Amino acid sequence: MADIESRSIAKQIKRYAQVGGVVGKLATKLASQKYLGVKLDKEKHALEIRQALGGIKGPLMKVAQLSATIPDLLPAEYTKELLHLQSNAPPMGWLFVKRRMATELSQNWQKQFKEFDKEATRAASLGQVHKAVANNGKKVACKLQYPDMQSAVSADLSQLKMIFSIYQSYNKAIKTDEVYKEIKERLNEELDYEREKKLMNVFGKIFSKNNFIHVPKTYDKLSSKRLLTMSWLEGKSILAYKDAKKDVRNSLARNMYYAWYKPFFDYGVIHGDPHMGNYSVQDDLSINLYDFGCMRIFKSKFIQGVIDLYFALQKNDEALAVHAYEQWGFDNITKEKLNILSKWANFLYAPLMEDKIKKIQESDSGVYGAQIASEVHRELKKIGGVKPPKEFVFMDRAAVGLGSVFMHLRAEVNWYRVFHELIENFDQKKLTQKQQNTLKLVHL
Repeated sequence: MADIESRSIAKQIKRYAQVGGVVGKLATKLASQKYLGVKLDKEKHALEIRQALGGIKGPLMKVAQLSATIPDLLPAEYTKELLHLQSNAPPMGWLFVKRRMATELSQNWQKQFKEFDKEATRAASLGQVHKAVANNGKKVACKLQYPDMQSAVSADLSQLKMIFSIYQSYNKAIKTDEVYKEIKERLNEELDYEREKKLMNVFGKIFSKNNFIHVPKTYDKLSSKRLLTMSWLEGKSILAYKDAKKDVRNSLARNMYYAWYKPFFDYGVIHGDPHMGNYSVQDDLSINLYDFGCMRIFKSKFIQGVIDLYFALQKNDEALAVHAYEQWGFDNITKEKLNILSKWANFLYAPLMEDKIKKIQESDSGVYGAQIASEVHRELKKIGGVKPPKEFVFMDRAAVGLGSVFMHLRAEVNWYRVFHELIENFDQKKLTQKQQNTLKLVHL
């Protein structure tokens, strides 16, 4: 039977009406600036957009997060204001929760819990989390998707495509075709909580033999395509440790690095959403990982390309660098384009290059990579821009997101040794086989 919710034209039209007016205003002002020379007060207009969208939940918040980590994907003023939407999403009320829980489980859903908090513990872009106690006495987290999210995604993606095309018409440094395609694929995957449950189980297996990364266990009978019930993990925000002793901050940074890059190098999968709400810290400095909807699974040649590029930069081997970028999916690598891409790559790989304790970024800039990203953007613009392969989007996002965390912690770590420990036994063929076995396990 067709999913009525996902196919509702009426709901999409309503969404267009909510978002379209705001986006249409942005489009008109950007076009006026380009073609009529009208001076646009971007900061003022960006604040207007944020206020207009403040009560609207959904994928625009995810797009705002993404745009912050891809230089000049959107004007900086808009990115800055849209980022506020993510953390300030107001939760849905108790009447909504009761209706949604009844739809996902049954009319008698409350009998399946000893306790269920009426107030949401956390509200995000696509859903909200409620703390509860299952009948077995265990504390659980119930992640409940907001209604009509499929309609919202379809409508918002159309609006996003329009923003990209207009902005790109006068700022050609980053060609957004593949970026748009990647956002579209990942957002649609993120709506499927059954897929997220499987990926959570994959991460549970990856970290089953260590005690410094924790992944929630899922409750299949209390979950559905739009409800995900999992074990409750207690922890504090990582920012609570920013003034802790140096060894504490450094231990946290190492644990965070392993949490993101062990799955990448060992299984070809990365957690694509490293913002502050998706992890917390236990008292022993171990890391709780949350929210497995935005996962990126890579082909083994892409991971080989990441390693090849590292050694290409170490040895100043241009031929190996070109080969690495081609494995990533970049095409038409001219010498000029290679030099510009390698400027960004040299920045990202810099902490890994020397066998000594280093900060993640030597610059005093308040934003990780901001200065070098601006330089790279200017140079890309001069040569007609670059089309990032879609696989690059979430890889870059993870690197920039984690870099920001390490800056907050003021961490000083021997990143060279941490990185080499992760890649020392890398084998592309073994990774391909391991991936196939893992994906079969979860039927992905």
